[in-house]
This record gives sequence, structure tokens and C-alpha cells, in this order.
Amino acid sequence: MKYDLIIVGSGPGGLKAATRAASSGLKTALIEKADIGGTCLNWGCIPTKMYLGATAANPLLHTQIKAKSASGSIDFNLPNIVQKKDRFIKGTRSAAEKQLVSLGVDIIKGVGAFSSPKAITVTTDDGTTEVTFEKLIIATGSMPAAFPGLEPDGDCVLNSTHALMLTEAPESMIVVGAGAIGLEMGDFFSRLGAKITIVEALPNLVPTEDPDVGDAFRKILKREKWGVRTGEKVQSVKTVDGKAVLTFESGETLTADKALMAAGRQPASKELNADAAGIECVGAGWITTNDYLLAAENIYAIGDVNGRTLLAHAADHQACYAVDHAAGKITAAYDSGPMPACFYGHTEVMRVGPNTADLQKAGHKVETSTAMLVANPIAQSYGTTQGFVKVLWVDNKVHGIVAIGHGVSHLVTAAAIIVKQQWAPEDVHSIIWAHPTLDEALEMALVAPRNPA
Repeated sequence: MKYDLIIVGSGPGGLKAATRAASSGLKTALIEKADIGGTCLNWGCIPTKMYLGATAANPLLHTQIKAKSASGSIDFNLPNIVQKKDRFIKGTRSAAEKQLVSLGVDIIKGVGAFSSPKAITVTTDDGTTEVTFEKLIIATGSMPAAFPGLEPDGDCVLNSTHALMLTEAPESMIVVGAGAIGLEMGDFFSRLGAKITIVEALPNLVPTEDPDVGDAFRKILKREKWGVRTGEKVQSVKTVDGKAVLTFESGETLTADKALMAAGRQPASKELNADAAGIECVGAGWITTNDYLLAAENIYAIGDVNGRTLLAHAADHQACYAVDHAAGKITAAYDSGPMPACFYGHTEVMRVGPNTADLQKAGHKVETSTAMLVANPIAQSYGTTQGFVKVLWVDNKVHGIVAIGHGVSHLVTAAAIIVKQQWAPEDVHSIIWAHPTLDEALEMALVAPRNPA
């Protein structure tokens, strides 16, 4: 078989590419070695948000208990939560597959490996078959990284996929890595009663963000009785006598019922035989792409596997560009615009655009203006007043926005528009800000006095 376009991988980027290509009239095939939907649907974004949604009442109740406005407790049924998650994911996978078939996409189940710059061999349970293509999009994504001495064993040392399969909450859990996966999964198991200790090798929690975000998160987590260890490198994490034992490089140990390894991702490119297609990989296997997301003359790499931005919506956006570029609809270089990103949970983090360090590294003089959530009526009404919204200014224009606190992910689209349009101070009152809303914290941050970063 020969196709106009083949997509390898069916995560958010692969699915968007396949549906867009088929809808554009291209003869399209999708190669997938496992489940339709990739990491995001099956083991990442969607199941974790379902877990957080199912247990969201618990931290809200605890907030009201502290305020002496309520009392009581909530008991969660983890096996039922897991079952609901599995049903939802199975149904979503089925719906996605039916849509692809209805659009005329050929779904090929198996492992794809390049045999030449114009052909790919797919290995299935029944053998191998070679298919050829005019253009191809690699959308194979990423997987949990496994560092020496820190390899998950599926017993007491878990990766995020293992953790999503638990049907009994541990009494204690060590979380290694204070990024989105670690903080979100730690939040979930904390709601189920687990005592959480989070360990981060870098000096700050949420190390991709400005230090004041990490400082705020540390204060919040300590109030919630989490153990917080930062700036300490881990030598090993192993299952010992039915417990997870973490050993720091200093020789100190921590013990818990389970340990979750949430320290980074690695590209899923090993099986592609990239050399046969003239594709260059760097580091752990990240695929090098040019300004047009091309890894070779006729082969694109989108999403996590190209190492640009490990976010589902980045893959989705890149997919639209790659298909349109492959079809000759656009010729300009790829431009992502300001990238939105969120961490979810009872305490959320939202950022659009570069952080302060990125802007300063680019030679910019940065000013910041901040609004504290304690002054916001919606934050006050929920009793969740810890956190802030901060605006990063360069030459009197908005270049970035960051927030931490309960519900701040809901500010992300407004923030993306403001950063994309690089608002000046006079733009703030070009719209009416509804009252009372959390959005007003964003308005207040835009008009607050500025300080050098």
C-alpha cells in the first residue's frame, strides 16, 4: 500500500494529524503499536484529571473544616474510581477509532520501523508488512524516564502508569520529582489519606517556574502536612521487605509503602530505526527538527518526541501545522506563539509564555507586577486565598503571565490571548472584567505597581 500521508503514533498529535489529513482528502494511514489515544488518554492527562475530579470535594471540605464552617469526612471508593476511569477511556478510544474509520483512515496495529526514507515496515502479531508514503509524521510521544538505580519495579517502586492501576491507597508515599506528574499524583493520593513526602533534586518545587512559585507551593504543602525535600539528589529507590526505600546521595534513607518515580520523560523513538530515513536524534533519542518541524525532507516529527514542548496541546498544534504544510496549504515556518501550561489539583500552576529566567537569558530587562489571591473575592469565598497572579513585562508590553493557587488554570486562555497580543497597560480596560470572578486577580496583576525582576 502507498499513502499520501502516514502518521506513526495515535496520541493527541497523531489523532489530530490523521483526522485533519483525511478530512483534507489525503490518503491516510495511522500506525499504532498499543492503544489509540497514546499516553495522554490512556495513562496521562485524562486519567489523572478524572482522579482529581472524583476527589475534588475532599480538599474543599478540609478548607471549610479549618474555617469551622463545616464538619465531617468523605470516604472514597478507589476501585470504583478506577473502574469509572477505565470505562471512560475505553469508550473514548472506541469513539476515536470509529471517527478515524469513518473518515477513511487505515489503522495499522503494530510497531513501525523505517526501512528507507519512503517506506516503513510494520511488525504485527501476524508478521511484517511494508507500506510506502509520500509524507510521514512521527508522533510517537514519550514515556517515563528510568534512571540508573531509580527504575520502577511495579512492586513498591512505581511509575505513573503503575500508580494509576492501584486499587488500594497506600498509607504513605514518596514522590520523586516535583513537576506536574509528581504534584498531581501526590495530591490525589493525599486526598485518599496517604502521607506524602515529595523529593526534588533541584532547589525549588515546580523547577520550571520562577522561584517564588516554588516557594508558595512549599508553604501550601507544608500546611497540608506534606514532607518536602528539595535540593537533594537521590542515589536509589528500591523495594526492600515490602516497602519502598529511598536513599539519598548523603546516605540518609526514607521509607514508605510506595514510591512514585515522576522525574522526567524520555522520547519514544528507539523502535523507529530513524537512521534508515536519514533522521538525526540527540540525547536520549529526541528527534531533531528544522523550522518546519521536518526531521527529513518528507518526514515531520511532532509533539513530545521532538523535545520542543512536552504538552498534549503542543502536539495538537504542531499536528495541524504539519498536515497543512505537507498538503502545501502553508509555506511559512512553524510558530507556536506563547505556550500555555498548567499543573492541576487543589493548588494549580498556570503559565503562558517564557518565565523570568528565559526572558533575562534572551537579554530582556524584566519588570513584574503581582496581585495576591487573598484580595480576590472568589478566592476568599472558597477559603483558598494562598497564591498570586504575576505579569512579566518587557518594554511596557506583557511577555508572560504566571499564577499559583486554587482554580488558576481557568485563567489560562485569557492569559494566552493577553500574552499573544502583548498587551500594554492601556489595553487592560479595553474589556469589561466580570465581578466577582477569579479573572479579576488577573486584571489586578496587570494594573499593579511594577518592580524589577
